[in-house]
Amino acid sequence: QVQLVESGGGLVQAGGSLRLSCAASGRFFRINDMGWYRQAPGKQRELVAAITSGVTNYADSVKGRFTISRDNAKHTVYLQMNSLKPEDTAVYYCNARVVDVLFHGMDYWGKGTLVTVSS
Repeated sequence: QVQLVESGGGLVQAGGSLRLSCAASGRFFRINDMGWYRQAPGKQRELVAAITSGVTNYADSVKGRFTISRDNAKHTVYLQMNSLKPEDTAVYYCNARVVDVLFHGMDYWGKGTLVTVSS
C-alpha cells in the first residue's frame, strides 16, 4: 500500500501564491508519474499538472502561473501556484502511478487539500 499525504492548501487573496506538497510513503518498487488534479464544486476532476522523468505537462489554464516539481529522494511532488485567481478555487488532489513490489502498476490518490482564492 502507498499513502499520499498532501499539505499546503488554504485561503489566499487573488494574485497571491501557495505551495502544495504531496509525500508518498509505503512499500513500492518505483513511482512513475506524479501529478496534481483539482475538482471545483459542481465540476469534474481535471488535470492541473503532471511530471514524469522530468517532463512536465500543464493544463492550459495554469500555464505560466503554476510550476510542478519533484524530489525523487523524498518521493514528494510540489505545486507552486502563483498569480492565483478565484477560478483556481478547488480541492487539489495528488496522484501517483506506482509500480508495486510485485511489479504491478497501481494508481493512488491523496485525500485532497482545499485551495480557496478570494477576489
